[in-house]
Amino acid sequence: MALSNQVQENLKEAEGCLRNALHWAAKNERPVVCTTISKVIQEIETLQSFDTLMDKLEDRMRGTGDERGGFGTFFGS
Repeated sequence: MALSNQVQENLKEAEGCLRNALHWAAKNERPVVCTTISKVIQEIETLQSFDTLMDKLEDRMRGTGDERGGFGTFFGS
C-alpha cells in the first residue's frame, strides 16, 4: 500500500522546510542542531524509500506489476 499523494506531498514539503532550516542552522547554530535536523531529513527519505521497497515486495508476493514471481524457497516454509 503506497503512501497517499497527500502524505507524499506533505513529506516533500516538510523535507524542503527542514533543508531550509539546515541551511540557516549551519550558519548560526551549534553543530548538534544541524546534526538533529539532518537526521530528521534522513528519516523522511528513508521512509519514502522503504515504502517503495515494501510496495515492490508486496507486488512480487502477489505476482503483479514489474516484480512478478515468488520468492521460491529462499524465505520459505
